[in-house]
Formats: sequence, C-alpha cells, structure tokens
Amino acid sequence: MNPPKNRENSITRYYITEENLVGSVKERKADYDLMAAVMICLGKEGDSGTDLLKLLNVLLSTETGSQDKCQILEEDFHIRMTQTLESEVSLMCNLSKGVEEKGIEKGRQEGIIAMVSALKDLQIADSIILNKIQEKFHLAEETAKMYL
Repeated sequence: MNPPKNRENSITRYYITEENLVGSVKERKADYDLMAAVMICLGKEGDSGTDLLKLLNVLLSTETGSQDKCQILEEDFHIRMTQTLESEVSLMCNLSKGVEEKGIEKGRQEGIIAMVSALKDLQIADSIILNKIQEKFHLAEETAKMYL
C-alpha cells in the first residue's frame, strides 16, 4: 500500500523460466512454470493510470468509508451495488479498520512495556510507575498492574 515512489502504480509479474547453463535440455513449460508472483504497488488514487489500479485504490483505501466506496464503484466503474456486494464492501472496510486498530493496540502495549522497563532501570518505585502508567495511558489500576 505504501511502495517507494519508483514502484507506485505498477503491477509486475515474476515467473520461472527455463535457462540451460550447460547442455540443451528442453522441458515442457508446464513442467517448470508452476509458480508466479504478482506485485501490485498502489500509489495516490488520482495518479493511477489504469482502471484496474484506480479500482484497487478505491477498494483498498483506508481513508474512504464503505458508503463512499460503494458510490464510487457505482458511478465511476458502473458496478451495480446489490445488498450482498454492499455488505462485502462494508465487511472489507471493517476488516482493514480492525487490523489497523489491532496494530495500534500492539504498539501501545509495547510502548507501555518499554516505559515500565526504563522506569524500573532507574529504580523508581512500583507505586510511582503504576501512577505514571495510569496517568499517561488512561488505564484502570488493575490493567496498569498487569504491566508491572
């Protein structure tokens, strides 16, 4: 979703090919070309050159809500919105929001643990650390105690 500038708005396929380094063996392509990787690197919505990239930018955007996505899909891509399709778009939006919130919570927990560790290294009393955790992160006493 956030590729380097030189990769933005590109789709690249990588696949296995036959290359004889010694000898001249010829295999059927079906025997060795069993795997391919496709990298889709999105950029800014307005900058994407093809309809496929524009569609993927809309669908995978974390800034656009499900109602707006449905409207864009109907108006710009002429995709008729059914209840089933609307619920799928909504589910997808909620899934990405859930993943983001889970990541934020994990980072928050790691931050609290690092803070407690640093304060303990400074030999600060547990009662003061507990107060700091509660204050800084707006936690209940029981939750803050788990970090000690």
